[in-house]
Amino acid sequence: MHHGAGLRAALKKEGDPRGDSLVEALESDYTKADLRDDERAMLDYAGRLTLAPGDVGAEDALALRAAGFDDRTIHDICAITAYFAFVNRIADGLGIELEE
Repeated sequence: MHHGAGLRAALKKEGDPRGDSLVEALESDYTKADLRDDERAMLDYAGRLTLAPGDVGAEDALALRAAGFDDRTIHDICAITAYFAFVNRIADGLGIELEE
């Protein structure tokens, strides 16, 4: 809920017409969302890093580069994805319940 609200606000600020429909699609199944190629590449990478981190390697970073991301942005995508996985594991390990 919190992240969706933040994304809605960012999309509105940027004038992105996808707004609520994009957030709803991302919440249910990002692979069916109306995404640009670079956005899809980023989310595919984040999904792989989250679900199968041992399988991620240089070829995945090269795929992000081919999608138009520079080294700094690739680093940021990796770091943010890893950070969220870390925080989620702490919350899970402490039994913290999701907000309503």
